[in-house]
Amino acid sequence: MGISRPTYYYKPKKRKPEDVELEDIINDIALEFPYYGYRRVTATLKRKGLIINHKKVHRIMKDNNILCKIKKSFKKTTNSAHNLKKYKNLIKNIIPQRINQVWHADITYIRILTSFVYLAAIIDAYSRKIVGYGLGKTLSADLTIAALKDAIVKRDVSDLIHHSDQGIQYCSSDYVNILNENHIKISMSDRANPYDNSIIESFFRSLKVEEVYMFNYETYRDVIERIPYFIEEVYNKKRLHSSLGYIPPEEFESKIKYNKMKKSEVRQLV
Repeated sequence: MGISRPTYYYKPKKRKPEDVELEDIINDIALEFPYYGYRRVTATLKRKGLIINHKKVHRIMKDNNILCKIKKSFKKTTNSAHNLKKYKNLIKNIIPQRINQVWHADITYIRILTSFVYLAAIIDAYSRKIVGYGLGKTLSADLTIAALKDAIVKRDVSDLIHHSDQGIQYCSSDYVNILNENHIKISMSDRANPYDNSIIESFFRSLKVEEVYMFNYETYRDVIERIPYFIEEVYNKKRLHSSLGYIPPEEFESKIKYNKMKKSEVRQLV
């Protein structure tokens, strides 16, 4: 027959029960967080008390075809071609050392079937928590003001720097007046160098890849129902952040607040 004896008697290796169980757990994680790469899955396993080498997790995810490969590019919504006052960049040499030291603010769009919906958001540079947001059908100052008021009412704004691009919404007198009334320092990116607002750009990228594109938003109702849930329940409470040592922002803030993190665990964030 031309078949060697070892080949004829070969039997596929049975997977160990613990390997089968591990695959099930990893598949469950991938089902809940389909955008997680193998490093975040490894960190999630560790939080469940399972210390597994990241290379093994990568192999299992590859074998099960659940490695995340989504990559998209995004357009800016900034209009800085206006004559309103623009402010200096105050955060060039600042590495945040505490919560509510620096906030980053920006706007993005969410495409639906017939138009766009706009999201204004504010993120804490230290904890990566979204502290305020607003949704609307137009790129008006009301949108950014809603996000700002949402953040101010919930947070300590003493000795705070608010950083944004030079967009007309952030330079508007109504927006600037609210910042001044609350004694919040105003900082803006240089027009030719918007990259120091990359923290919130990273959030927008996660929002679109991990939520909007996954659920194929079609209507305004989809947006106003899903986005708040993603921000408040998923991004702030569940999503693991590599810059925080693979813990969610709310958990990070809680540990800082109640001194539950060791000094070696408190990382300097850029």
